[in-house]
Amino acid sequence: MKDTVLISTHHLPTAGALRGAFRSSGYRVELVTPREELDPGAGVLLVLTDALAGSAGDLAVQARDRLHIPVFGVAAPGREGEIAALGLAETFAPSADPDEVLLIAHTLLERRRLQRLTGIVGETDAIREALERVVQIAPVDSTVLITGESGTGKELFARGVHALSPRRHKAFIAVNVAALSPTVLESELFGHEKGAFTGAIDSRRGLFELAHRGTIFLDEIGEIPPAIQTKLLRVLEQKEFLRVGGEAPIRVDARVIAATNQDLRHEVAAGRFRRDLYYRINVLHIELPPLRRRQADIPRLVEAFVAEVSARNDRRFAGINADAMRILCEYAWPGNVRELRNLVESMVVLSPGREIGPADIPEQVRSPGSSPLLPVPTPGPASAQGEAGQLRPQLEFVFRTLVELRVDMDDLRREFEAYREEHRFDEALLPGETGRVEIVSSRADLPGTGLDQPPPARPGPAAEDRPLLSPDAEELPAPPPATAEDASEDAEPSPRPEPPAPPEGIVLQPGMTLEDIEREAILAALEEVDGSRRHAARLLGIAERTLYRKIRRYGLE
Repeated sequence: MKDTVLISTHHLPTAGALRGAFRSSGYRVELVTPREELDPGAGVLLVLTDALAGSAGDLAVQARDRLHIPVFGVAAPGREGEIAALGLAETFAPSADPDEVLLIAHTLLERRRLQRLTGIVGETDAIREALERVVQIAPVDSTVLITGESGTGKELFARGVHALSPRRHKAFIAVNVAALSPTVLESELFGHEKGAFTGAIDSRRGLFELAHRGTIFLDEIGEIPPAIQTKLLRVLEQKEFLRVGGEAPIRVDARVIAATNQDLRHEVAAGRFRRDLYYRINVLHIELPPLRRRQADIPRLVEAFVAEVSARNDRRFAGINADAMRILCEYAWPGNVRELRNLVESMVVLSPGREIGPADIPEQVRSPGSSPLLPVPTPGPASAQGEAGQLRPQLEFVFRTLVELRVDMDDLRREFEAYREEHRFDEALLPGETGRVEIVSSRADLPGTGLDQPPPARPGPAAEDRPLLSPDAEELPAPPPATAEDASEDAEPSPRPEPPAPPEGIVLQPGMTLEDIEREAILAALEEVDGSRRHAARLLGIAERTLYRKIRRYGLE
């Protein structure tokens, strides 16, 4: 017989129908009168056949506060306020099918039994969905893949699947495949024969043999070496394997539950995980939510961890005040439940003898932005050996590089734009063409400035290829005469062989400083080469980094 279900007699026809449905499923049923006192341990569920009856509230309070069991209620719609005050776990209409009530009750009771067996704490929708998934898939023998971030309790859920399965009386064996080298892992999983390798002084059974008719849990399945992936696939498909150094196949009946915190689809696409093995282990899937998605469960988790640690260490704990609990609930918890449990244990052990306040919580929890720890998963050794030594995923690699090396994003952007413009200019530049900066002065010589000799004439791009001047730019004068004899006010500038558009340049006027001349020369050079800083530096005869510094100095960015 299964657990006992309590059904009230407020509405006898409904009570009779529900009693028949629960009994047919193997539950024991006890009818309770409206004024009856409930004894501790009397049942695991109370069903109120008329939740709006006057005495129904007393039974509901007894069940919640003394028996700590869920309460179902049958009530006609329209009085939702009174129904909500009773704190019912589920509410049904009077016309509800008794089998529907039985199905929901069975799911709820199995979920609560699973939580008692495994210690999983939580009542949010995310954790309830994962627990109900366990209840659904536990009775069958199909392979299960459990995914979720590190610290979310994947092994607890694997033990829960085993505890509710028909194999619960057989062995449950857990192995972390990432903690063993490929040679040792193969021997651990499949065993070896005597003399199979140096040091094999006797034959040994592997973990698959030890898990015969039970369950084997393969944690961090994404780190399993390719050579062993092939052998594991054969075990899943053929239910047999060879020991290391063995010749006779060994048949085994073990349910496989695998877990990983990686995206195996990405591993399959990258060629590091076999596609057929992925589909073979991903028959049934359980996705565990991170703690930041179930923050309403944090007070329950803290309470459970405090009770456990206090009892184990025989330490009295005064509790946590509301402000400190609010900080715990608002923290993102990159380490998930494992991080929360470790923090609670440290608070219990180092308790100051009073309630824990915000000042007693570590700085990285109170002020997450000041913590050097980042909630970015660190790729394992296998992931670091991908093609071209790249870490996965690519976005994570870029993010970690920028943070750890403290790269200046503005400088990185400017260098990238310069690189892009440089290549665009190289593609647009025709063979034999170069840029040109011409200096036009109102005085023939400027001793000591290096501008008394005109630069050598160089063929420039065609007029239609030159960048257009902005509407605010001043009209530029004609270039200087080619010789000193022609440098007179009445002399006409020699016509250019190219189209009659005037060349670009700068005008030197009295009162200009060297910095003004330098600024105008840089502007003219950049306009001449269509913004390519590399070619402008060559025209000016200075280093490219010097040009970048002068551009920033004069505000020409």
